[in-house]
Amino acid sequence: MAPEAVGTVEAVEPEGAVEEAAARSYPIVADVNVRSGPGTSYRKVGRLSAGSRVTIACQKPGETVTGPTGTSNIWDRIGSGRYVSDTYVRTGSSGYVAPRC
Repeated sequence: MAPEAVGTVEAVEPEGAVEEAAARSYPIVADVNVRSGPGTSYRKVGRLSAGSRVTIACQKPGETVTGPTGTSNIWDRIGSGRYVSDTYVRTGSSGYVAPRC
């Protein structure tokens, strides 16, 4: 009788799921300040114009903001130390569309 094989099993993400989420860009619906953190009290580090597109690296809860798409406490990290309120980004959802930061 042959010995039984013993090994490990790795958890695998659905093919392309991570890359698809990372590669998706979303439109900015109104001019918006880019902040260094998830709230309006954080330093302004830039500005985006309506029609610009952003890629959301991750999302985190922060200050609640009312904007063109509603009211939310979700902030989108669009780069290192660069956040915009999710209420200025047309994601098609009122919830999280990217991993949490």
